[in-house]
Amino acid sequence: MTQAAAADPPLAGLAVIDLTRLLPGPLATRQLALWGAEVTKVEDPGAGDDMRRLLRSTADAEAERPGALFHHLNDAKQGLRLDLRSAEGREALLALVRRADALVEGFRPGVMERLGLGWDVLHQANPRLVMCAITGYGQQGPYAQRAGHDINYIALAGVLGQTGTADGELALPNFQIADLMGGTQAALSGLLAALLGAQRTGRGRFVDISMTREVWRHHVIGRFEAQAQGQPSAPGRGLLSGGAPCYGLYRTADGRHLAVGALELKFWRALCEVVGRPAWAGAHWSLGQVPGSGEALQLRAELAALLAREPLAHWVPLFEAADCCVTPVLRIDEVPQHPWFDASLSNALSS
Repeated sequence: MTQAAAADPPLAGLAVIDLTRLLPGPLATRQLALWGAEVTKVEDPGAGDDMRRLLRSTADAEAERPGALFHHLNDAKQGLRLDLRSAEGREALLALVRRADALVEGFRPGVMERLGLGWDVLHQANPRLVMCAITGYGQQGPYAQRAGHDINYIALAGVLGQTGTADGELALPNFQIADLMGGTQAALSGLLAALLGAQRTGRGRFVDISMTREVWRHHVIGRFEAQAQGQPSAPGRGLLSGGAPCYGLYRTADGRHLAVGALELKFWRALCEVVGRPAWAGAHWSLGQVPGSGEALQLRAELAALLAREPLAHWVPLFEAADCCVTPVLRIDEVPQHPWFDASLSNALSS
């Protein structure tokens, strides 16, 4: 964020009520706060947000205090404890609603109604209010009342089944695709669109975010690849899942990996020059090589054998000098030391 933007953030003056817990909602409202919104995080008077106890250090656990992740998600917000099952708690929330622009909640469908705080009640209290509900499966449908977590949502959206290796083993990513993309980012998009509409018309609206549905909606490559081929690609056999030599992960001699993203022909040709195999330049999906075919897998194996001869430190400077979309696969502790990383931009509005 520029200095001017920091002094005059785009959402200054916006009031947001955050009833969410754990990750998707709190991260979305954290971003709203970083953009200048006044966010009030409402927790129950008891244990509060379960994130208080998740991923705590030993010292945090012994001191019975929230961990660093909870602070990261919520330090930019004002905290408030309300028992929404009591008349006093409901009235206190309604008082906040009357002057709020948005409310975000992450309960199962029907909980807000049972508390006497459903959309009809809140909309009557403040017709300009935007209410966003983040759930696993949406407000309607046979799965609406089912519990779930990220692993379940990406499994049902067809994503997890495509993260497998060529031998059929599936990989569980330590990046919460449904929570973060299907929940956090989708909620932000829906909220901002609805807030813009409320600003223009004076009418708020209900934003229904289903994390599973949003992941499926964004799963465009896999869906249309299957449509074009007449069937889904087998794990490790698609254009972007390991079936093309120009796009995949390759192990180096020291057990590290390179991420090869030479999807376009010009990048593949540059890669072939770097590794000293110019004859490979004509073997590319854009020139007719079918991903997952015997020819493609044979070339992939040859490239894998070549890259496995040297350690990561040998390859990185060679590929850094060539514009061919090849990067090291960094450990998470290595990221802040890498040249691309600039801590001052980590919370930027744009980069």
